[in-house]
Amino acid sequence: MLFPGCRPAVEYSEINGLTQGTTYHIVVETTPGMNTGDLRMKVEALLGRIDNSLSIYNDFSVISLINRNISDKTDTLFRDVFRASAVISEQCNGLFDITVGPLVKAWGFGPDALKRFDETKLDSLLALVGMDKVRLEGDRIVKADPDMFIDVNAIAQGYTVDLITEMLSAEGIRECLVEVGGEVRTSGDKGGKGWHVGIDRPADGNYVPGADLQAAIRLDNSALATSGNYRKFFIENGVKYSHTIDPRTGYPVRHTLLSATIVAPECAVADAWATACMVAGKDTAVLIIEKNELIEGYLIFSDEKGEMKSWISEGLRKRIEER
Repeated sequence: MLFPGCRPAVEYSEINGLTQGTTYHIVVETTPGMNTGDLRMKVEALLGRIDNSLSIYNDFSVISLINRNISDKTDTLFRDVFRASAVISEQCNGLFDITVGPLVKAWGFGPDALKRFDETKLDSLLALVGMDKVRLEGDRIVKADPDMFIDVNAIAQGYTVDLITEMLSAEGIRECLVEVGGEVRTSGDKGGKGWHVGIDRPADGNYVPGADLQAAIRLDNSALATSGNYRKFFIENGVKYSHTIDPRTGYPVRHTLLSATIVAPECAVADAWATACMVAGKDTAVLIIEKNELIEGYLIFSDEKGEMKSWISEGLRKRIEER
């Protein structure tokens, strides 16, 4: 969400649309000779390429064919995301893992979800999870077990934001904001005014992004991603099950951390680390953020009285405005 301020000297154009089961919103400086229609077509073409590579909801995407063992051939986009995921998974000791798909489906999330978890199958499901059980060999993927299921949703939107931002830069656009499903990256500083991005309050029932904000962050030449448990969950027999699954235990996380917002140079990095922090929980997430020089963080958690509190990394304090 953008916050209004004084109108900058340059003019801006907007491009909006639907992608990956959500929306995208792009703000770009209006450069001489710019044709917004042509720019939209280039954005849509790129989004189509990403969908045909990384979407588990597209039956004929590269990742879907791999998951169904119809093909083992990858493309450039898949390999980029796989390598980035492997690096971050190793750095966070498996808190982030794109092979968690079988567990996500078994707990009732994602395509073909089972909707009811059978704990007697936990060990067999955990046997299908782990970045050490899948690897790239040239342009082909090798899975230790054909039943392994790769799901890059926890990094794909951030990666999409990065690709669009890089494409706009190649078009000569220096000032822009790109947002896909709440993940954001900016270039420039909006003519000196600064790009300001809102963080949603992580409250049950807050389904409309931007409707109830916890804070605003100035986000110049950087990226932001938020992971939380307050929009995607189900309740069975009075128990609330989060969509965030711990790939180490096989169970949905149950802790006091409500949402993790990560700021990083690239949105794919922010996206993956936000998920890792949500798996880790508040105390471990604080340690992760403090030890990683590439990221800053804003955590919202529930204290012992059930009241909503926040923790802000030192490097982010000067850029944030709490509501």
